[in-house]
Amino acid sequence: MQLKDTVEKAWDNRELLKDKAIQEVIREVVEKLDKGHIRVAQPDGENWVVNEWVKKAVILYFPIQQMETLEVGPFEFHDKIALKKNYKELGVRVVPHAIARHGSYLAKGVIMMPSYVNIGAYVDEGTMVDTWATVGSCAQVGKNVHLSGGVGIGGVLEPVQAAPVIIEDNAFVGSRCIIVEGVRVGKEAVLGANVVLTASSKIIDVTGTSPVEYKGFVPPRSVVIPGTIPKKFAAGEYQVPCALIIGKRKETTDKKTSLNDALRENGVSV
Repeated sequence: MQLKDTVEKAWDNRELLKDKAIQEVIREVVEKLDKGHIRVAQPDGENWVVNEWVKKAVILYFPIQQMETLEVGPFEFHDKIALKKNYKELGVRVVPHAIARHGSYLAKGVIMMPSYVNIGAYVDEGTMVDTWATVGSCAQVGKNVHLSGGVGIGGVLEPVQAAPVIIEDNAFVGSRCIIVEGVRVGKEAVLGANVVLTASSKIIDVTGTSPVEYKGFVPPRSVVIPGTIPKKFAAGEYQVPCALIIGKRKETTDKKTSLNDALRENGVSV
């Protein structure tokens, strides 16, 4: 609570950022984010709670940091935020050209192919961040998730009340999917290649006799593919993107094998 109160005061009065003690509090919050001791958002039963004050601390971290030249072998970076270190001690596998910033959390067993994880993000145990996938600032990724090649998980800092993108445990996100604007993907859901989800995207369950529409949320164990729906404009009627729920993953199927099988059973490419 003391950390929260200090951050809130600095947020309301930016002049306080000149105080070294205030700066140290903000850096302590980022350090706790880096170690997973606090999170931007965490589950509360079936819902999620966003800790706005933690997002405020991340935003306030930028103006108190100085630009530095970072040298990593033959590579050079010029930035305000250091890179994560000590991957061996963390139990994280990091393939060359993978980058995670300080202030992001990677749990034991995470695998990062050449990819990127931004400050404030939380990536839980056993998750694969595949080649050229990005996990944006403050995004929350659960256990044993597979983010396939080229997946874009959007970040969010402002507005501070905006929820981050949330990918829950055991979900599979197919190649080149884009998930932004606080969309939440439920546990064990499977997204086929090229699914694009924004806060306004229509997610339509077509498995029953009548369509059921969702926005901003993919129900658990849903199998999702890209689709289109007609929309009338002044110039005529055109097809606009949507997402279609075409089935459910079988609860009896082994989680790891069913990630791909769930798509193939419904005739969808990974």
